[in-house]
Amino acid sequence: MSAAPDRFQQPETFAFTKENQERAKSIIAKYPPGRQASAVLPLLDLAQRQHDGWLPRAALEHVANLLEMTQISVYEVATFYTMFNLEPVGRFHVEVCTNLPCWLRGSDEVVGACRKNLGIDVGETTEDGLFTLAEAECQGACVNAPMVKIGDDFYEDLTPEATEKILAELRAGGKPKPGSQIGRKSSEPSGGLTTLTTKPDAKPAGKVKESGGPS
Repeated sequence: MSAAPDRFQQPETFAFTKENQERAKSIIAKYPPGRQASAVLPLLDLAQRQHDGWLPRAALEHVANLLEMTQISVYEVATFYTMFNLEPVGRFHVEVCTNLPCWLRGSDEVVGACRKNLGIDVGETTEDGLFTLAEAECQGACVNAPMVKIGDDFYEDLTPEATEKILAELRAGGKPKPGSQIGRKSSEPSGGLTTLTTKPDAKPAGKVKESGGPS
C-alpha cells in the first residue's frame, strides 16, 4: 500500500461549510437550552461526510467548540461508535459483516472476493484512494446474509461473484443497485412466500349489521 493521497493528511483547521453550518444550527435547535451536547452524534456525522468520510482531529475540536464540550468528551464519543473513522478511508468504504449469521452464510468468501478484486487486505486502502476494506460487526441485515455496507448502501444475499461485480461497477463510476442481489423482496423467504400468498377479498363476506357485527 503506497502513501495516502494529500486529501488523507491531517488538516490544521476544519470548519463547516456555509450550508453545513445552517444544518448544524438546525440540528442543535432540536435540543433544549443547555442540552446542545446531545447533538454531538449528528454533528460528527455531518463533519465526517464533509471531510471525505473520516474525522480529522481538527473536526473533533470544531464540533467540541461548537457544542461547548471538552475535546476529550467528543473524542470519547467518536472512538466509541464504529461508524466514525478517525483515520483516512477510501471513497468507497467496503465494510463486510463477518458476524455469526453472515459468517455462516459465507462472509469469508465475500472477504476473499474483496481481497482478490481490490488487491488489498482488511484495514488497507487501494493506491488510488478509491477503496478501503474493513470487517464489521452486525449491521442489521442478518436475514439477507451475507452482506456488505458501502457508504450508506447495503448489498445483501451476496456471492463472491456478485461482490466482485459490485466492486467493478463502482470502480467504473457506476452505481450498483443496493439491496438483495438475488431479487429477494425485503426480508421475504428467498424461495418466495409460503404463507399469505393470496390477497384478501376487496369486500367482506356477508352483510354487516348497523351495530358493526357480521350478519
